[in-house]
Amino acid sequence: MDTAAVASLWNQNAENWTLLSRQGFDVFRDHVNTPGFLELLPDVAGLEGLDIGCGEGTNTRTVASLGASMQGVDVAERFVAFASEREARDPRGIRFQLASATALPFADASFDFATAFMSFMDLPEQGRALAEAFRVLRPGGFFQFSICHPCFHLRRFNWIRDEEGQRIGLDVGHYFDPPWGEVEEWTFSSATEEAKAALPEFAPFKVPRFGRTLTGWLDLIFAAGFQLERTAEPSASDEALAACPRLAHTRLIAFSLILRCRKPGDGQGR
Repeated sequence: MDTAAVASLWNQNAENWTLLSRQGFDVFRDHVNTPGFLELLPDVAGLEGLDIGCGEGTNTRTVASLGASMQGVDVAERFVAFASEREARDPRGIRFQLASATALPFADASFDFATAFMSFMDLPEQGRALAEAFRVLRPGGFFQFSICHPCFHLRRFNWIRDEEGQRIGLDVGHYFDPPWGEVEEWTFSSATEEAKAALPEFAPFKVPRFGRTLTGWLDLIFAAGFQLERTAEPSASDEALAACPRLAHTRLIAFSLILRCRKPGDGQGR
């Protein structure tokens, strides 16, 4: 599966993904991954940033609200259209444009930092995308990205339950044979039947996956020239669990991994 095929799938997903996530049904993003990502994120006020794989732009807008001057790129034109339309209605100074993570339309050393929220595990050319992120950063700049956790997002994935049916652990396997170019079909589990019925046409998301072992990801980071600086494995906070009890299973395993990498050089970007 190449980049064009990936873009086609995300264009198919874009409308339903946008409509459902903006109604609050992407509870993992809103209550676990994005809060964990922002907790790890350095101070970006006054810096120039790029969000790679921005989707419909919610996370890009969140980072912009922290005082950063943001741009966003995505390989799916329908996502870019949704992000741009919202920016036109509620401006935050963000420019969104169509572009692949493997061929960023920016000069060398254009940004102080870059982000990628849960997008790089959907790319077939991850090493090239990391090299592009490195290229567009100024010396001393950082790249922070989140991915599905490589130790748990595997072909064999079955919950272990106790006598009362409660989840207590996970049975996983095929760690050294992760999914590559396979398409998963699912939707937000919290989406109500009423919300799905209100969509122009409901269909499960078709999400491509290009998995690697943990070592595989680290090797790509180092090959691109980055220094690994910080990591995090977010889980639901007490407040998140009170708002959304269905997230209790995020206390059992890590569903995502967040990595912050630094481009060597003096200063912190500019």
